[in-house]
Amino acid sequence: MRTPFHFPAALLALALAGAVAGRAAQAQTPLRLSEALAEAQNRAFANRQARASAEAEQARAGLPLKGILPSARVEAGFVRTTDPIGAFGTLLRQRQVTPAAFDPARLNFPAPINNVQGGVVLELPVLNADALVGWRAARTAARASSAAADWAHYAVRHQVVRAYYGAVLAEEKVRMLTAAQVAASAGVRQVERMVQQGLVTKADALQASVRAADVAAQLSAARNDATTAAQQLAMLLGRANAADAATIRLPDSLPADSVLRAMLVDATGTATTPDDHSTRVAQAASRADVEAATLGLDAARLDARRAGATLLPRVNGFARYDWNAPTALYAGRPNWTVGVMASWSLFGGGSELADVAGARARAKQAAVGQEAARAQAELEASQTQRALQVALERLDLMTQAAAQSREALRLVDKRYAGGLATIAELLAAETSATGAGLQQAAARYDVIVAAAAHRLAIGVDPGQLAALDPAPSDAANTSSAVSSTTSTARE
Repeated sequence: MRTPFHFPAALLALALAGAVAGRAAQAQTPLRLSEALAEAQNRAFANRQARASAEAEQARAGLPLKGILPSARVEAGFVRTTDPIGAFGTLLRQRQVTPAAFDPARLNFPAPINNVQGGVVLELPVLNADALVGWRAARTAARASSAAADWAHYAVRHQVVRAYYGAVLAEEKVRMLTAAQVAASAGVRQVERMVQQGLVTKADALQASVRAADVAAQLSAARNDATTAAQQLAMLLGRANAADAATIRLPDSLPADSVLRAMLVDATGTATTPDDHSTRVAQAASRADVEAATLGLDAARLDARRAGATLLPRVNGFARYDWNAPTALYAGRPNWTVGVMASWSLFGGGSELADVAGARARAKQAAVGQEAARAQAELEASQTQRALQVALERLDLMTQAAAQSREALRLVDKRYAGGLATIAELLAAETSATGAGLQQAAARYDVIVAAAAHRLAIGVDPGQLAALDPAPSDAANTSSAVSSTTSTARE
């Protein structure tokens, strides 16, 4: 009978528990998804750009007020002239006209005269239809920009969920392969001793070495993937320095299957939303990007009306208060002027007609864009609903496969200890168990990603998945369980 070769059982459990315990002992608390979302809300590059764009659009919305609200300004100037009309007019403004001023020689050839002019001017728009409609169009465009910024924030939160749990999945893969490598290396050493004892052949040792090399290669790639995933997460959070990724500490594993299902069931029907047309229409209308497209259409239609209003007459009033003196500013006796001006541009070289035609074309374009946005939203709501169902079904299958592969490994290990199975069968079973474990973790990640995508597609905050964060008490229980498992495995 062969010496029992408990390669996958005790050694794999010890290596896995040791890897978890090593990470649990780290002083730095793992980054929670809720913390990552909060950091991205303020620091993510896309969020900051969206906010700046919305603020710029909001500021532009005030420009048409120039044609609606009164304006006032203060003027000051200095003039020196020998122009006959200008010189005599200056004397009149300064109220310095005397009989000598009517001397023909002085009128024809006046001496240079100075005038320091000061004034206060008030302009009052009375009827500017294009400015009124343009202001409404600008305000609506600003609201559309704010809705677009809200959608950008939701999209970033979706990306954070993907990147965060993608990095966690990469860390879990590293942990599982590290445990597998420790067990595989120990198994190679045990097989080599058995070769020396004549219990197994050299081929068995070579097969064990090949398996260990394969696990080592997978681990090397997994470590690289984990580093890349952490860097991508740091970049998404707005950490401009790539070295910041090294400071990120993540949980050791994805949420358990039971936690995922409880979260989906507790949500507002996310996993069981009826896949019918009326539901998709209602969900599409609630999305911020559809709202932005709708407001954009309203703004484009108002802008077309604004362009048409430029063909209408304009009426504006004004009032002036002026001072004129030879040397001092705002000196002398003041005078005032009030008036109303009506203007009607009948033809401006065709620019008004071009503006009207362009605004109408932009309105048609916005209408198509709004229709496309609604259709896209309905499609995404349906697609992501089905994708979530498929992800849940795949998780069921992968969970079952992982359990079956672990049981198969236990049975093959027992048969090998009794001399009824070859080392090749044992290694194949161990490879299958490791692969099934990785596929189960990937299936959990797919469920999380599908749930986040579905929430985004129906206009719900993907940040709701922060509910998957473990409570502090859960983390403490996990640490205690790890210590207990490590102690048991060592025994």
